[in-house]
Amino acid sequence: MSAHDHDDGEDDASLFRAAIGKVAPLRTPVDAPPAQPKPRPAIRPQLPVTGRDGRIADTPEAALHRGDASAFRRERVPARAWQRLRRGEFSVQDELDLHGANALQAETLLARFLAEATEAGFGCVRIIHGKGGGKEGVGGEGVPVLKNLVDRLLRQRGEVLAFHSAPPSQGGTGALLVLLAGR
Repeated sequence: MSAHDHDDGEDDASLFRAAIGKVAPLRTPVDAPPAQPKPRPAIRPQLPVTGRDGRIADTPEAALHRGDASAFRRERVPARAWQRLRRGEFSVQDELDLHGANALQAETLLARFLAEATEAGFGCVRIIHGKGGGKEGVGGEGVPVLKNLVDRLLRQRGEVLAFHSAPPSQGGTGALLVLLAGR
């Protein structure tokens, strides 16, 4: 017997009402504004940051110190490419030197540099932020402002696939090699 064959002659609407039972209307005010969506932070895979004392920092917001290596890798970057980046085996196609810039200038210069490098189709660039002079940095003894700023900003940029402190011959912990996504 199919759903449309009824022995007692009841129509579909009455069968439906009988099946769902008693219902009550929703009590939502007509004048209430629609709920606003709440933004969720994007999940960005990253490598742990190793601090001066050899411990691994719990968060990417943890401050890097003068000699600390900076590293970040998205999941889609193959292990072989990551190893080549760490060894400095990619050909650097452009370079940005942030020596002497304040934080606001550095942020502006970095954004412009990354946009132009991506537009030009560059795969690997070097960003020189310095090791953080001898002055007292924000947050205590010798915390390099530009190094931490660049690390944090690069993690947020979609065109940045990975970055790592350069080998000693290319600037060491005062510079980063950055892999960029194609256009």
